[in-house]
Parts: sequence; structure tokens; C-alpha cells
Amino acid sequence: MRAVLWCWLYIFALFSSYYIMRPIRDQMGIARGVEDLPWLFFGTLVAMLLVNLPFAWLVKKLPRSRFIPLTYRFFAANIVLFALALHLASPDETVWVGYVFFIWLSVYNLFVVSVFWQLNVDLFSPEQGKRLFGVIAVGATVGGIVGSSITASLARQVSPTFLLISAAVLLEVAVFAASRLARLSPSLHTRPGTEGQANPAAKEADAKAATGDERPIGGGILAGLVNALRSPYIRGIAVFILLYTATSTFAYFLQGQIVEHGLTDRAERTAFFASIDFGVNTLALAVQLFLSGRVITLLGVSLALTLLPALTMAGFAALAATPSLAMIAVFQVMRRAADYAITRPAREVLYTVASREDRYKAKGFIDTFVYRLGDQAGIWASRGLGEIGGRALPFAAIVITAAWLSVGLWLGRRQVAREATGKYS
Repeated sequence: MRAVLWCWLYIFALFSSYYIMRPIRDQMGIARGVEDLPWLFFGTLVAMLLVNLPFAWLVKKLPRSRFIPLTYRFFAANIVLFALALHLASPDETVWVGYVFFIWLSVYNLFVVSVFWQLNVDLFSPEQGKRLFGVIAVGATVGGIVGSSITASLARQVSPTFLLISAAVLLEVAVFAASRLARLSPSLHTRPGTEGQANPAAKEADAKAATGDERPIGGGILAGLVNALRSPYIRGIAVFILLYTATSTFAYFLQGQIVEHGLTDRAERTAFFASIDFGVNTLALAVQLFLSGRVITLLGVSLALTLLPALTMAGFAALAATPSLAMIAVFQVMRRAADYAITRPAREVLYTVASREDRYKAKGFIDTFVYRLGDQAGIWASRGLGEIGGRALPFAAIVITAAWLSVGLWLGRRQVAREATGKYS
């Protein structure tokens, strides 16, 4: 329970920080129309690759008690600089500062959340992850509700500078919670009542992790990329993320088109995006409280991973028929809520049966670079399909989602096999 409480505070602070800034990013991204989105996503992909290398070096050289605070405080300093830049910029300069901020926040949100889950899959066993990751995600949802409601209510009254400073302060709260959580590692691996729940090989691996979790991970800087290409299991996770992000970008592009034509005022757009975020997190909270743990535990990881692709297929079919503000809002709320409440916890369970190096390096590479690679593929495909017009984009998304669903089924079966044998490499 202590570990879950610290996890809640940790992820609450991260998501409150992000959701305070997300609506600001979304309205800045379409300040001159959706035509610039492909280039913004390309800039994000390049930035993600550049940031991965120093992060991999930190993971190689430093224990997690040092590289986690360093990562978060680096991003907090960046937020303060953006707040200062937006305060001093002229209206014309604000557009370009906004584009840089769009790229930066698209890097930020993946890195800070990936580091959170890297620590969690390192701390919890596969059995614990299935029971608790959905519960832990409640903290993320509450944080999203608080952050998005703050921006939705204050966007018309205060400047973005004030909101950004608030987001920076929340990162320091996350650092404090992470340090407390890491101290509980030995008790999580040796707590009473877990005897007999894991096979001997898995127990031995967990014991080694518990006694050596404050040593540097070691290995090569490019191990994340190498392992993602070499291991069929890790490669399968990468493909799953690639297809997921491609379809997410299709939905984001459609959202940008619909909002661009439906709303003209910047403050109205920011409030609309914040309202969607509020709806997403409210629905996700209800699902997490009553369904997440039961879905993953009773139905299994495979079915949990296929729920979101099935919902996405239905959503794109509805958008093909009715591309309106109301429909995109309903689709985004349901899709993203299902992702946060069911798919994300199930996806993290996949890494509990990966090697410790893969939990940090391969996971970090997939959660950031591969994720943004899917964005890049999706945004350029969206642009091309958008020029064709008609229903080409949603129909293409349905085809890609079918492939995504099949990969989820395969990954779920492999996770069960690895957990049964205790072979995590």
C-alpha cells in the first residue's frame, strides 16, 4: 500500500504538470493551420533521437536514484525557460516559440512518463503488475483531471507563463515521490505472502534486482535499439507501439482539421482541447476504479491489449460517417480513456518479463523514439490521405488498426509464456 500511495503521488504530479501544458501546446500547434503539423512531428522525431543518446548514457553510468532526478530537473529548467520566452516574446515571435514548445512538450511527455513506468516495471513482479498497474494509473487520471481543469478554467484569465511555472513546480514533487518509492524496492520483492506465486527463476531474477537496483545498469548506449531489433518479443512491443501511435496521429490530424474549421478563437480552441482532456480523465478514472484490474487479471493481457484497437476501428468508422466537433470529442474521450485505463497498464505488464536492461533501455527507446516514429509515419500518411479527400483517411486507419489488433494478441500470448518459464531474456 505504501508503494501504491507513492506511485499515486508520483504519477499525479507528472500528469498534472503535463495536462496543464497540453492544451497550450495543442492550440500553438495549429496556430497557422494543420499544414505545419507534419514538420512539427518531424522535428519531434529528430529531437527524440537526440535526447535518447544522453539519456542512455545516464542509464549506463548512474544508478536510478541519480538519473531519475536529473532527468526531471532538466525538464523543469526547460519549462521555466519557456515561461520566460513566452512572457518576453512579441506576437509574431510567440508563434515560433510555440512551435518549439510543441516539439519540446511532445518529447517531454513521453520521457517523464516512460521513466515512471521504467521504475515501476523494475519494482513490481509480473503478478503484482497485473493487479496493481491499473490501480496505480488512477493517480495519472486524477492528475490529468486536475491539470486539464486548471487550464480549462484559467486559460482565459491568466497568461501561459503562470501555468508553465505551476507545471515546473509539480516536477519537483515527482522527484520527491520517486526517491521515496525507490527505497521500498527490497520490501516489494520479499514481502510476505508472495512465496509460491512466482517460479524459482523469476524469484531469483527479482532478488538480484532488489539487491542491485542502485547499481548502474551498464551495457551499451545503443542497447535499446539493438535489443529492439534482435529480440522477437521486444520487437513485437515496438511494432505494437508503432501501429498504436500511427492511428493516434490519424485521429489527432482529423481533430486538428475539424477544430480548425469549427472554432476560430485561440482561447476557445484551448478550452475545447482542455474539455476533451477533462472528459478523457473522468471516464478513465471510472474505468480504472472498477474495471482495470479485473479486465487484465480475469481476461488476460491479450484481450486487454485488443480492446483499444477494436474501439478505434469503430471510432474511425463513425468519423467517416459524421466528421463533427461532437463526434471527434466523443471518439477522443473514449479512445484515450480506454488507453489510459486498460491498454497502458496491460502494455506495461509486458515489460515485467523483460530483462532489467530492456526495462530501462529498450523500453525507453520504444516509448520515445519508436513512439514518435509512428507519429511521423502517421502524420505524413494523414497529410497524403487528407489531400485525396473523402473517407480515405479513416478507412486506411481501420486497415492499420486490424494489424495492430493481431500484434496485441500475439504479445499477450508471449507474455504468458515468459512468465510461466521465468525466462526474461
